[in-house]
Amino acid sequence: MAKIHRITPHARAKASKSKHGRYMLRLFTSGTTPRSTTALRNLREICETDLEGNYDLEVVDIYQEPGRATESDIIAAPTLIKEEPLPTKRMVGDLSDRPKVLLGLAIAGKSK
Repeated sequence: MAKIHRITPHARAKASKSKHGRYMLRLFTSGTTPRSTTALRNLREICETDLEGNYDLEVVDIYQEPGRATESDIIAAPTLIKEEPLPTKRMVGDLSDRPKVLLGLAIAGKSK
């Protein structure tokens, strides 16, 4: 049985609601490849720094859960899907271009 990792923020108690609501993020990875590992590290840093605990992150390994990748029309990994707040957005790659990721998540103005 495949594992799905749900990562919750460390500062949940201090989480404040943004004007957009809580961020629901899903990162599709391809095992522990360098790009997937880098994408997860970059995304966690962005979430902890810029979303200040106002997020839920689910990490899905497409090697272990290929059906989930098919359901979500994933054709490359790593792929990040921002499901909430709407509109839904997708980003592919290691998420190292921080300004682009912040813009894609609609939190560009919060960057520190």
